[in-house]
Order: sequence, then C-alpha cells, then structure tokens
Amino acid sequence: MTYQDIPSIHPLPKLLANQIAAGEVVERPASVIKELLENSLDARANNIEIDIEQGGIALMRVRDNGFGIRRDELLLALNRHSTSKIRELDDLDRINSLGFRGEALASIASISRLTLSSRFYGDEIGHCVRLDGQEKPIGPEPMAHPIGTTLEIRDLFYNTPARRKFLRTDKTEFGQVHETVKRLVLSRFDVNFKLTHNRKTLMALKVAQREKEQLQRVAMLCGPEFVDHVLSINEKSDEMQLSGWITQPTYSRSQPDMQYFFVNGRIIREKLINHAVRQAYEDVLYSGRHPSYVLYLKIDPSEMDVNVHPTKSEVRFAQIGVVHNFLVEALQNRLAQTSPNHAGPPTPSPQPSNSRESSSPQASRKSPSPQHFPFPRLGASSPPSDASKPQFIPPYPINRPSAVAIRETMQAYQALHPPLLPEELPLDVITDNNLAPSSIPPLGYALAQLHGVYILAENADGLILVDMHAAHERITYERMKSVWQADTLSTQVLLIPISVSVSEREAEIAERHVDLFNQLGFDINRAGPETLVVREVPTLLADANMPMLVRDVLADLLRFGVSPRLQENIQGILATLACHTSVRANRQLSLSEMNALLRDMEKTERSNQCNHGRPTWTLLSMKELDSLFLRGR
Repeated sequence: MTYQDIPSIHPLPKLLANQIAAGEVVERPASVIKELLENSLDARANNIEIDIEQGGIALMRVRDNGFGIRRDELLLALNRHSTSKIRELDDLDRINSLGFRGEALASIASISRLTLSSRFYGDEIGHCVRLDGQEKPIGPEPMAHPIGTTLEIRDLFYNTPARRKFLRTDKTEFGQVHETVKRLVLSRFDVNFKLTHNRKTLMALKVAQREKEQLQRVAMLCGPEFVDHVLSINEKSDEMQLSGWITQPTYSRSQPDMQYFFVNGRIIREKLINHAVRQAYEDVLYSGRHPSYVLYLKIDPSEMDVNVHPTKSEVRFAQIGVVHNFLVEALQNRLAQTSPNHAGPPTPSPQPSNSRESSSPQASRKSPSPQHFPFPRLGASSPPSDASKPQFIPPYPINRPSAVAIRETMQAYQALHPPLLPEELPLDVITDNNLAPSSIPPLGYALAQLHGVYILAENADGLILVDMHAAHERITYERMKSVWQADTLSTQVLLIPISVSVSEREAEIAERHVDLFNQLGFDINRAGPETLVVREVPTLLADANMPMLVRDVLADLLRFGVSPRLQENIQGILATLACHTSVRANRQLSLSEMNALLRDMEKTERSNQCNHGRPTWTLLSMKELDSLFLRGR
C-alpha cells in the first residue's frame, strides 16, 4: 500500500448522511407510519386519517388536525436534528413527547418522494414543500389546507434499491402497518382514527371516553374474546399508576402476541415488564401459555430514559427494582381476586397447540367454537385418570424435597390449619327452593358427586360443576403459602458450608442484598473477592443445586434489581406438596364435605384456577340448560 492509497477523512454528503440515518429509523413502511403518527399526536391532533396503497410502498398519507407548522418552519422541519420538543440538555430528563430527536422527516425524505403540507392554526392559508430525494426542496408554495398537517410519502426506497429489495409483499407490509396503527390507537382513546388501504376503509374509530366505549375499541383491535375475559386494573402508588386490562389466567394464548404495554403513552418492549408479568402469573397460568394484556403505566418522566434506542421502543428506569415490584404487586393483587366471590366462572383457555392464534377480530369470527379443556359430559363412562392431568413444572430445576423437609412442612401447615370440620347443613336447607337468591352463596349448595371427580351444586343462576381435586389443590397451596409467608417454615444449618464461585460484581451484589437472602432463610456471606459461602438454607431447599440457584438469583439481581427465583423454588415445592395432599379422584365425599369445600373455595384467593392454571369450576346457567333441551321453543 502506498501513501496515496490511504483514504482520507472527509464529511459525508448531506443526502448520504440522511440515507444512512434512515437505516436506523426507517426499516419498512410501518416504521414511517409510526413516526408520522407520533408527530401528529405530539401536535395535539384529535383526528387522524391514514391512507395506504400497496402496503405503504406506493403511498402513505397521514392527515391530522393538530396545530400545524408555520410557513417559515416547513423547510427547517425537513432538516436533521430540528425539533420543537426539546431545547436544552435538561429537557432530556423530562421528555413528555413521543418524538424528540428531529430525525424522522429528514430520514424519510431522503429515501422517498415526500410532500409536506400544513397550515398553522394562526395562519389563513396553508403551504406546501416537496422533496424528491434530493438535497434541495421545492417550496414552500401557498395552497388551500385546513388547520393541521398532511404528510404524503410515495415510492419508498425508490432511490435505494438495496433497501427496497428487502421489503416483503404488499400484504405482509400492510400487516405490519396495521399492527403499528393498532398500537397507537390503543394508546390514545381521546383521538379519532381512520385507516384505509387501497381506498377501502378498514378502521374508523371514534373517541372513547368511558370504559365501555374503550373496551369496544379494544374488542375491534384485539378480538371480542379478549374483552370477554378481561380483568380491569387500576393501582396507584406515590410514584406511579398502573391501569388497563389483563386476561383471566384460564384464558391465555400459545404465543405472547397480544401484549401491549404503554409507559406515559409510549408503546414499549421491555424485558423488565415481561419478567414482572411472568412472575405475577407464575402459579395461576397453564404451563406454556401466555397472558394477554393492554396496560398503561404512568410515571414521572424524570424517572426514566427514553433516549436509549433509535426507534424509542425501549426505556430505562432509574429505579428498576421499585418499578418491577410495583408491577408484580399490582398484578398479583388483581389476580388474587379471581375467585367465586369476585368474578364470574373462569372460562377455559384454548387447548395448547402448535398453531398460532390469530389476533384479528376477523379470525375470531372464523372460529366461533374454540377448543377448550375438556370437561367430562354427564354420563361419561369413566373419570379422567390422574396420569392424564398436567403435572406441575417448577420454574427452576430442583430436586425433590427430603422426607424431613416434607414432614416439617406438613407439621407447620397442620398446626396453623387443622382439618376443617365439615360444614353441617340440614338437608332441607340445602335443597330448599324458596331461598332468596341473595342468601345463596356464589357456588351454591352441593347436590351430588359425579364419578368421584366432580361436585354438582346448585346456585341462584343454575348448575355449578367443580373439579374437586383442582379446587382442593388451590386451597391447600394458598394455605401453605400463608404458612411460609408467616415465617413458620424451618431452616437448616449445613454441616459442610457450600462455596460458590462468582464474579466480583456478583459478590458485591450479594453483599448489598444480604437482607433479601436472610428473609428467605439463607445465610450467605462473602468469603473473598469472588467467593460466597452458604451456611444456612430453608429446609425445603436443602437438596437443591445451591451454586446454580445462587448464581441465577445474582444474575436476576444484576439485570432486574430483583429476583423471584428463591420464592419460585419454595413455591414450586409447596405446589407439589399441595397436589399430593389434596383429595384425589374417586374419593367419595358426603354432602357436608362437598359444601365445606365450596365454602373454602369462596374464601380462597385465585381459586378460579388450580396451581397449573386449569379452571376449577364452571357454570351452566338455566338459559344454557334450557337451550340444551329446546325449552321455550
């Protein structure tokens, strides 16, 4: 190589710099729509129209009635790093707008044929600027335009063929656009939205102020089944507020494809959020299934950083542990109310399958009869065997607890919860048809036992069917958890302390969280720069793989600021014990014993589903029973 062959440093041409920047912001038509809609919302528009042609490749047009752009600022809006949303460094600590970098329009203009038309709310006439992928725009030129802004993007990537060849079919690209619009529509119920594709109106949504109207909008976007199984949530603390809807544990999906989380109106994908939701649902959701939710978190903008990703789809919280714990507690409090006294009967989730459920309302209409977990029909020849029931799969690989641990756990449990005396109810009270509906408990009174598996009961609405093993398993499990939380489970001092090799950073984390370990029955100390020593553990975890457990807990603490693994291990063992100590199939119960079980279900949190997420009871209303026998026709 000669001296002349060494390349020199030089500034990039403005157009090329913008095209490179576009690679960070504009991946496909959906990326353009996201940026344009965010600008419209930041302009305080309450009416937005989106026109798409050929999946957005040929045309994307967004009209809004926001406050518009001044004539002398139209050209400036197309320059990189030009924005009205921040002015100084301190503004980055309290960003309330969806956009703030001022890169989107310049990047989009460099890879398309862009027309920007706007009328500022104080002006009498609008103006238009055109940019055809060149450095010099045309305009501004006067034009008739209502107050607000219209952005028209044609021939996306026409001058960057290397990028255009990676675009998919029109149908695929529009599917991404539709999903992007859906997310923005869910974020703002105070805005009218209209979406057309190839001149066909696909969405026309009015402002939704009341919860009923909001759920109607959610149903149009997420499907009516989602709305039929939602639990509303509204929890506050001094620092933040969580509102929105989550689905019942017995209604879930095979993929995490219907999960929408907004922070201060911004849709985000954040591992911290996913971790908190999984922890909240850990012992109420069927194995391998995923909950659905539309949730809104409000937090002081100074407590988070939104400037961590080019597409602004990720945030960083200043106090990740506080946010995580608040989310877990808020969701668990709501899920704890999934019992007969708080909600209607749980609806079984579709059977696990390899197929991906569709999230569109159209797909829901195509499948009016989803597959449910099978309940035995009346007159079934034999009850299902225990072997066919889903087994509890702990969230972490653990060994079976020792006989000593099991014995001590059961002794502590029985000391606080001795066997309940059967609820003795006179037979004439149980079968009295003249009881006022308000005096009948939610699960009514037992009538009979079916094949030693199901309890048949009558309440004010119709026939109740209860899976007695699943119901008793939840009751026993919740009581065992209360024993553990009351600090009555014993710990065990190890004869030979366990040495755990960790990184120096992990050792420092362990030192800072020694109180957390102590609260859960662990005595863990730092014995060197990269060594921890475990001297005492909960009796239930005496046989666990302690080095791996400790390292995984420290990994969680480093990543999320919290770790539920110790609790999950203990709760996993308690769930196993609850399963093995609950009433089994084919055990005959008296009416008094069955009624005692029904009353316990009504008093127990999360009793709408067992520890595996299966429903524990269902209701056949009189209307449904009448339709089975064609009564009234």
